[in-house]
Amino acid sequence: MDGAGAFNAWREQMVHVRRLSPRTVEAYTHDVGDFLGFLQQHRGETIDLAALGDVSPSDVRGWLALRREDGLGPRGVARAVSALRTFFVFLQKQGLVENIAVRRVRPPKLPPSVPKPVSIEGAQALIDEAEIIGAEPWIAARNVAVLTLLYGAGLRISEALELNREALPLPEALVVTGKGNKQRVVPLLSQAREAVEAYVALCPFNEGRQGPVFFGARGKRLNPRIVQGLMQNLRRALGLPESATPHALRHSFATHLLGAGGDLRAIQELLGHASLSTTQRYTSVDESHLLKVYERAHPRARRATAG
Repeated sequence: MDGAGAFNAWREQMVHVRRLSPRTVEAYTHDVGDFLGFLQQHRGETIDLAALGDVSPSDVRGWLALRREDGLGPRGVARAVSALRTFFVFLQKQGLVENIAVRRVRPPKLPPSVPKPVSIEGAQALIDEAEIIGAEPWIAARNVAVLTLLYGAGLRISEALELNREALPLPEALVVTGKGNKQRVVPLLSQAREAVEAYVALCPFNEGRQGPVFFGARGKRLNPRIVQGLMQNLRRALGLPESATPHALRHSFATHLLGAGGDLRAIQELLGHASLSTTQRYTSVDESHLLKVYERAHPRARRATAG
């Protein structure tokens, strides 16, 4: 097998064995293809397996420097390094090339991503619009119920869709099993409970207490992709940014609680974060609200205002 054959075999493995998303496959193959083109131009020869075995970290760093000059940002550089390492891991596992040096190249450190919440008005508009665009009354009610749980209780999309009928009627405080099978107690607003009750009353499917609460149109447990597609249609209809995703409603839940004076450690418990540092990312989102809360509540701030 030559270099081109190895590249094609790697791509096929990503598509058919690892089943990566088309977007990831496209990005990874573009990155590695660009590196192989750089290497061929740099060395003035066709890149075969022996040449891949001779690739050095300095070759990779030279390529990344050119990508940065072309405007590739830190996240793009990190993705490119990940793609390259994935390619060389594949070559080793196939017994074609072993190049430990390239696999030791580390991506740049990325700043922690700051959540992008939907505004209070935007969150309400999403829920209102979901009721309007439902193909059937029960689907419209389902969409409203799901989005209300994401925004009103801060549930992950998987946590909402994994609910079974045995949880009904929903209590005022719901026990949720999140990542790592960690359980937490989440208070449920009456609006969220009522939205779920309204949906259940209209839903044509019922598989018993061990069956799902939320169904798709064909009577199977609702797929997260349906909710993601719903949000895509809603944000287009409302002119909201691409960052308005189902997970953004969970961020909005936390941000709006924080902005109203909610305690950070209490919000950590509600979200099911293992570390307070994860929850603290929200403090960089809504600094203006935090300042207002401080001025309202802190004794020294009140004294300064009075003086």
